[in-house]
This record gives sequence, C-alpha cells and structure tokens, in this order.
Amino acid sequence: MTILVTGGAGFIGSNFILDWLDAVGEPVVNLDKLTYAGNPDNLASLGNDPRHAFVCGDIGDKELVGRLLARHRPVAIVHFAAESHVDRSIHGPDDFIQTNMVGTFRLLEEARAYWSGLPATEQRAFRFLQVSTDEVYGSLGPQDPAFTETTPYAPNSPYSASKAGADHLVRAYHHTYGLPTLTTNCSNNYGPYQFPEKLIPLMILNALSGKPLPVYGDGLNLRDWLYVGDHCAAIREVLAKGRPGETYNIGGLNQKTNLEVVGTVCAILDELKPDSPFRPHDALVTFVRDRPGHDRRYAMNTARIERELGWKPRESFESGIRKTVGWYVDHAEWVARISSGQYSEWVSLQYGNG
Repeated sequence: MTILVTGGAGFIGSNFILDWLDAVGEPVVNLDKLTYAGNPDNLASLGNDPRHAFVCGDIGDKELVGRLLARHRPVAIVHFAAESHVDRSIHGPDDFIQTNMVGTFRLLEEARAYWSGLPATEQRAFRFLQVSTDEVYGSLGPQDPAFTETTPYAPNSPYSASKAGADHLVRAYHHTYGLPTLTTNCSNNYGPYQFPEKLIPLMILNALSGKPLPVYGDGLNLRDWLYVGDHCAAIREVLAKGRPGETYNIGGLNQKTNLEVVGTVCAILDELKPDSPFRPHDALVTFVRDRPGHDRRYAMNTARIERELGWKPRESFESGIRKTVGWYVDHAEWVARISSGQYSEWVSLQYGNG
C-alpha cells in the first residue's frame, strides 16, 4: 500500500510523511528536488526506517517519475511539491510557472499513463491528490462570506495564479481522462519545520536574535491559521474517503490579523525567555512597505469536509501557536542549519528597503 509523496522534504510534506508513518504505517516514496525550502533534516527522526524511501529528483522529470511509479506501484500520489511563497513569486515568477504548472502537468501525464495500465480493481482504488491553497480564490472584503469549494477562482499573485492553473489541470485530467483526482485547498499553515521566510517562523527567529519584526502595511491583513498537524490529518481523511473529482476546503477556523499573530508570538516569547535582553519582544515590530497586490482577507468554509468526512481541526490558534513557538525555541540546531547565507540574502532583499 505504498504512496508517492512529492515535495516530502518541505514544510507540509515532511510533516505529512511523519504523520502518515505514525498514523497509517504504510510505506512512502518521497520525491523532492531539495530546493532551498526542502530540508532532509526535517525527516532525520526516520533514520534508516525502511518504510521511507527518499529520492532526490524533479517532478518534471518524466522518465524518473515513470520509473518510480513502475517500480513502487503506489496506490496514491500526494502532490505537495510547489514553489509556495508569494513574495518570491513577485520577484521571480518563472520558477513558479515551471514548477507549479509545468511540473504538475508532467506529473499528471505520468500518473495517467501508470493508472491506465493498472488492473481495473487497482484503477478504482488509485488516487491523485493535489494539495492547493485558499489563495486561488482571491481576496475577501470584511463582510464577505468565507470561501467555499464553489467560489470562483480569482488569483492575485503569480504564486496563486500558478496554483490555480495546476488545480485546473487536475480537474481536467479527471473530467477528460477519468483519472481519480482529489484537490484540497488549505488556509495558512504553521507549525514545526517551516522555512523561516514565512510570517510565523520569521517573527520567532528575528525576535530571538533581537532583529526587527517586519510587518507589511498596517498589519491588519486577515488570515485563517491552520496548524500543520490538523492539515495532515485532513489530507489522510480526504485520501481515504474523499470522492474522486471533488475539492475539499481545509481551514483552521482561526481568523487573525498579521498584527495579532505577531503580538501572540511576542507574548509567548516573553514568557519562555524571561531573561531575554530583547523583552518585550513586541518593541521590535517594524512596519514596512506593503507587498504589491497584497490580499486583504482569506477565510475558509469547511462545512463540506466536516459534513462528508467528519474532519474538524483539533488545535485552537492559542494551543497551536504555543506548540510552534516552543518547537523553534527548543530546536536551535535545526534553525542554525537552515539559516544559510542564501536565506539571509533573501530576507535582506525582501525587507531591507522597508
């Protein structure tokens, strides 16, 4: 009952593999290109676990993907591999189009060829699960209802446009070829192993070292925050019980402004680091020029996945963020290894002209 996971050394992918092996225990083939955000350290706890086979490679390498499918005969492909940071997509959209759209197309082609050759019973059991984002739906006004699975797509950044294109390809491969696909659209994830370009780990690590905490614009952009462990559990439910061709929204039901998130992180650090010379940490907050085309609000309606699959998030924002901050405080070695020169150059580029 092997599954193939793409992007399994990244933030959500590595958390999913750890969760899968703990909860399900079936083998995983992990295909990851190991770009800047792919980190083998995320899976160091697996050691030489025979259930986990890591392959360094590109989802766009059709020959490699074809060989892996033929050799391991997975019952499902769980597709996390993506360029995923809006700011990077603004500076360099080409990588996003190549990975998120062209890469997904090539992966779908290989998945279709493999699936077409399976016996009928294995064809019916096979699944291709596309892990996507709430950003494909665009931006909400203050009083607008939350996104549902039928909300029209209206992406506003090169990143969200590339994910929207990939979602459309996945849908088309189901309706045109019959490939049994599933799509999940999730809200903002946070938790252990997240690369520190994203808001929460960036704030934690900057605060611990006394650096400015850069907040875009007025800091009132609103997001729904989903703890990564809850997201992994939701994906397992969709993979096991979701209906082919359908989309499922996954959210944490925790809408917070960026400023609220940063304030909560600072308050927890004040508790955990009472002797820090940088207390109170919220004194480090620095407002910087807003991101171009910055979406104002996202919110997810999760009624379908609750009603059809019985999933609800277990973590509140308060419990999840406390676990997250504590994890980064306790894993200084992981932080030191990932905070490379390349990452420092990126932070300087993105926030240096605030």
